[in-house]
Amino acid sequence: MNRVRVLWARVPAPVVDGLLVAAAGLDVRANLWDDTPLGIALATVGCLALAFRRRFPLGVFLFTLPIALTQPVAVAPLVALFTLAGRSRNRPLLAVCVGLTAVANSTPWPLASLTEVGRTMTLVTFVYSLATAAAPVLIAQLLQARRDLARRLVEIEEAREHERALHAQAVLARERAQLAREMHDVVSHQVSLIAVRAGALQVATKDADAKDAARTIRSLSVTTLDELRTMVTLLRASGGHTTELTPQPTLADLRKLVESSGTHVELTGELPPTVGTPAQRALYRTVQEALTNVRKHAPGAVACVELWQDGDGIGVTVTNAPPTRPSLPLPGSRQGLVGLRERAEMLHGTLEAGPTSEGGYRVRLRIPLGAD
Repeated sequence: MNRVRVLWARVPAPVVDGLLVAAAGLDVRANLWDDTPLGIALATVGCLALAFRRRFPLGVFLFTLPIALTQPVAVAPLVALFTLAGRSRNRPLLAVCVGLTAVANSTPWPLASLTEVGRTMTLVTFVYSLATAAAPVLIAQLLQARRDLARRLVEIEEAREHERALHAQAVLARERAQLAREMHDVVSHQVSLIAVRAGALQVATKDADAKDAARTIRSLSVTTLDELRTMVTLLRASGGHTTELTPQPTLADLRKLVESSGTHVELTGELPPTVGTPAQRALYRTVQEALTNVRKHAPGAVACVELWQDGDGIGVTVTNAPPTRPSLPLPGSRQGLVGLRERAEMLHGTLEAGPTSEGGYRVRLRIPLGAD
């Protein structure tokens, strides 16, 4: 049944109206009673009026009443009643139209033959016609109620979905606020202590290497604190669009990142000024993560950061040599490269990472030029 309904819904409206006009015409021809020019003219007008039933349902019904009066037909007036009932919510009007159809069907034509038929037969015909005319109206009203119910169910489901989304946003906002408090109260405090201790070591020590290491630690700690403040502000925003955030890093900040990385890094190449902000941020984060991994897993290694443009693509390649001393077992989430790949995919780019033949490691990011 559902398949038939779907197939019927795919039939164009003009084709359906044309079929109904043809069916009404065949009905008139098969049951032609009044073959006078007036009767044929009224029947023709009533059948052709069905083509306009969607735009003028009440007017089309009135045009079909003469057919019900002059000819013993059923298609044209019943189709007009069905269309009117499907588009109107005026129950008194529909009741009047059903009554008029029953009167037209039960009234003998020509009117002079009323006495020949008799009152009893006329009354029986009226009751039969009344039931026949009420059937399409009831069916159309039932279908109308079904459409209203389906529309209401859709609205209820949309309201529930909206309520679930609001609940999820509220839960997320609470979790983000709690995480922001933890980061501010615990992580930021500890990083601040690292920066203070590194600054004190930088002032107190006489060893040049230790002073340089303390300076690097202090610089990285200050940068980390700035990043933490940005993340805390973002988390407390809870998805809002009105909170002012610390500006995100761009390619202009790349040289400062390289100089404060605590690693021997060579920065080469440059990119056009038309690179979008999201692409600049992805390039910066890729270099940042790659240099962090060099410091953690390849101590003493020399790294090279190369910015390049290849046709309609831009990118960066970070390559490091093998480590010169054993690395310390530092904790890691192993999510850095995963996050970089996700960021690259969002910009329709690619990220490749893996060891080199010389024993080092290479990270290569490529993004289409103009990605945003």
